[in-house]
Amino acid sequence: MTEPAAAAVQGLTNPRSLGLERFPIRARQMSNTLSAWRLTIASEHGEGAITLVETSSEEAFYRGDGVFLGWPQDRLASAYEALAPKDETAPFETQQLG
Repeated sequence: MTEPAAAAVQGLTNPRSLGLERFPIRARQMSNTLSAWRLTIASEHGEGAITLVETSSEEAFYRGDGVFLGWPQDRLASAYEALAPKDETAPFETQQLG
């Protein structure tokens, strides 16, 4: 892990991502089903997960489980960003023919 990623996840020793999965989620105050991303993480302090729920294009919130339980939103957001897998593939481009 790089130094900036380790600094973003202060309080955990040797954090590493175990997987990222997308699943449907329901919130009490909403009548529709939303999609969420669950990032599972292991460290020397134990395992946990950070769930990212995007309620709209401008609004998102995080939920911590396991070692992340009780963490504030800003700390969960920085840990999620530091540990989420990065997509390093080239963007899809269509060729213009003719």
